[in-house]
Amino acid sequence: MIILAGTPIGNLGDASRRLIEVLSSATTIAAEDTRTTQKLLAALGIANRPRLVPMHDHNEKKVSAELVELARTEDLVVLSDAGMPTVSDPGYGLVAAAVAAGVEVTAIPGPSAVLTALAISGLPTDRFAFEGFVPRKSGERAKAFGALARDARTLVFFEAPTRTEQTLRDMAVAFGDDRRAAVCRELTKMYEQVVRGPLAELAAWAAGGVRGEVVLVVEGAAPTGLSIDDALARVQALVADGARLKDAARDVAAVARVSSRELYEAALAAR
Repeated sequence: MIILAGTPIGNLGDASRRLIEVLSSATTIAAEDTRTTQKLLAALGIANRPRLVPMHDHNEKKVSAELVELARTEDLVVLSDAGMPTVSDPGYGLVAAAVAAGVEVTAIPGPSAVLTALAISGLPTDRFAFEGFVPRKSGERAKAFGALARDARTLVFFEAPTRTEQTLRDMAVAFGDDRRAAVCRELTKMYEQVVRGPLAELAAWAAGGVRGEVVLVVEGAAPTGLSIDDALARVQALVADGARLKDAARDVAAVARVSSRELYEAALAAR
């Protein structure tokens, strides 16, 4: 069995009893960084010394087959440096290979920077999208933000502290200066800080320098209040421009806050 184990994102007190029990009896751990895992075991007072197999972005594809075969006969614990493996961390390739091979996969839930930032942001939590790390290149950032500008869901991003100011400025251009957001840094750590406000104000604040690990939470676009007929017209226009019907219905439904299935079926009936 493969066990994806969520680890603390800053505060060691967030390590669950179940995590400690599993690490205390583990025979093999696939670790994003074996040195980080060794430090975690020591910090948690775990005397067990399992075999540590490096599994990171550069070798995951290469080692996955071997690890899946190992997991047929023994439990394989998978750790990223912090948080839940597979969420902007190694592990997805291994899980996909295990599922294809019929090897069981389970998880030990744990701290999540995504959910922690979302919960304390003060922004709507009923519908949200995690977009991972913000693209580094300015052109790719502009394209990504442009595609999300009318998304009604709350958006969550990871970003490096040195790029936070520029990313907030680019978001203000794409989403509007007044779009509400929250900069969450050093979550669960001693210097945890959450700064909330319009994007333009946050960009000015970030000009003074940002330190630590950063999660950005951005308010979704305001609902358009489109009727189903108006939404259908937009879907038909997108399809006429070459979009797939299913994709067009999904994108318009997200903005109009109507049922994507109802919109899709209405578009089919109108053909």
